[in-house]
Amino acid sequence: MDAVSRFNPEGYSDPTAYEAFSNIDRQERAAGRNPNYRPLCYICSPYRGNVEKNVQNARSYCRIAADRGYIPIAPHLLFPQFLDDSLQEERELGMFMGFVLLSKCRELWAFGDMISDGMEQEIRKAEARGIPVRRFKPSGEEAN
Repeated sequence: MDAVSRFNPEGYSDPTAYEAFSNIDRQERAAGRNPNYRPLCYICSPYRGNVEKNVQNARSYCRIAADRGYIPIAPHLLFPQFLDDSLQEERELGMFMGFVLLSKCRELWAFGDMISDGMEQEIRKAEARGIPVRRFKPSGEEAN
């Protein structure tokens, strides 16, 4: 499992950067060399609909990832602080910025029983970039 994407934030293959960052990542993960190393994990869960409940759930999912040794990245907790998700142009900007962050993550963790349209886009982008996708039940139990 690669911790580094082969693609730059624009989606183009970048083999030189990939090799350099992969070497750094291997060194960081070497047994005993950095016990504090925590890989980035993209948190993918619904936002629209019951926003208050979905934000609460996303916070819980971030905690699950942090408790399991990851640094959670949840764009849908950050970008709505200054972007209006109800405006199509701002939603698209938020999705684009999320994809940039996704390119820096080792894995995408998709939470919940339902995959929203936005989640589907994130999952497809991760798969296209070779980023492993893991699915979880709302309880945090990994789904098969």
